[in-house]
Amino acid sequence: MPRRLRPVELDFVSSAPVRLEFTADLAAAPPAVYTALAEELESTPDWFAAVLSATPTDGGAGRTVRLRGGIRFQETIMAAEPGARYAYRIDETNAPGVTAMLEDWVLSPAGAGTHVRWTMAVDGPAACRLVMRLARPGVGKSFRDAMRGLDRKLTPARTPSPGTGR
Repeated sequence: MPRRLRPVELDFVSSAPVRLEFTADLAAAPPAVYTALAEELESTPDWFAAVLSATPTDGGAGRTVRLRGGIRFQETIMAAEPGARYAYRIDETNAPGVTAMLEDWVLSPAGAGTHVRWTMAVDGPAACRLVMRLARPGVGKSFRDAMRGLDRKLTPARTPSPGTGR
């Protein structure tokens, strides 16, 4: 049964009791990465294995996300800055223990590609906070796998040049 979470603002990303932050560098440029994150929601499961579905709601002002394992989120978009930032607050979830949650994707140029910083900001009772901290390695692996998948989607392998033997 979904529960309503405490509404938080963007500053929660820096003040949350638990902050899981991960980074990756992708070959694709920031506008392409942003488009995949924020505008092509239906294709998210193609590159983020933990996600079963992601659909826009409220004319694009929100999202409904279903994860493997049965977790569901109803989200409100908090920041949508093309090529730079995409953040959303989780308003309702069936995930146990969580009382407030916000995710923030910050994109910056890295040569011809993109430096991605993803922060998951969470609050909940002590047990929930402990579980989230213990989950850091698994969440990090999921993020790294997703970023590799997104990079493959956005920068498919090039055909070798004739005569290179590759």
